[in-house]
Amino acid sequence: MMRSLWTAATGMAAQQANIDVVSNNLANVNTTGFKKSRTDFQDLMYQTISQAGSTTGADSQLPTGIQMGSGVRQVATQKIYTEGSFQSTGNSTDLAIEGDGFFQITMPDGTINYTRDGAFKLDSTGRIVTSAGYPLEPAITIPSTATAFAVSSTGLVTATLPSQTASQELGQLQIVRFVNPSGLDSVGQNLLKETGASGSPVASNPGTDGAGTIQQKYVEMSNVQVVEEMVNMIVAQRAYEINSKAITTSDTMLEQAANLKR
Repeated sequence: MMRSLWTAATGMAAQQANIDVVSNNLANVNTTGFKKSRTDFQDLMYQTISQAGSTTGADSQLPTGIQMGSGVRQVATQKIYTEGSFQSTGNSTDLAIEGDGFFQITMPDGTINYTRDGAFKLDSTGRIVTSAGYPLEPAITIPSTATAFAVSSTGLVTATLPSQTASQELGQLQIVRFVNPSGLDSVGQNLLKETGASGSPVASNPGTDGAGTIQQKYVEMSNVQVVEEMVNMIVAQRAYEINSKAITTSDTMLEQAANLKR
């Protein structure tokens, strides 16, 4: 059987995976805090027919060898953590991180997940929570009697209470950074989990030790560029088509070889 049939088949499978990643990027073009993914490929094993540098005579050797590749495979889908554009909302519970870092979210089982999505809400007790109701960590509770509250660029949360001239401090937000944020595990709901590849979280106040600052009444939009993803889709589609043409050509060659003797 011709090697090209199997080689081209790996190319089609790889481009199918590429399209899957592009489709997910486009589906989340309006997801706050979403980071696009990129598909990385790697060539497969080679069959060495003749080795470069092999001796061909007393004082001569092969300048180049002969190696036949066996195709391609998908090896990674890497998150690209470039910053998305900021959108002003006028909503006091909306927070955006300008720079490096993630918000900490307490899950029902007590573990901590991480997110760039700062479209927060208040629950029935006044806690700042995600759209799914998971509280921000450290927990911040806004008093029901507060007429307004503010979050500074350094994460200090204050509230204005009736009959008080000075603002009351409610708590200090912290954000965390990772050595390798691309190693975080996406678990859905705009949440990420720590893995062995991401490294341990490094918590700090916003604006210190390389951490980003907080922008209240803003949300960070997705960093997906629609035009770029459309180009990636066209490239993947053409690569898929070319690999399918290679399979058709190989099949035609086999058919002609089979029909040599009649």
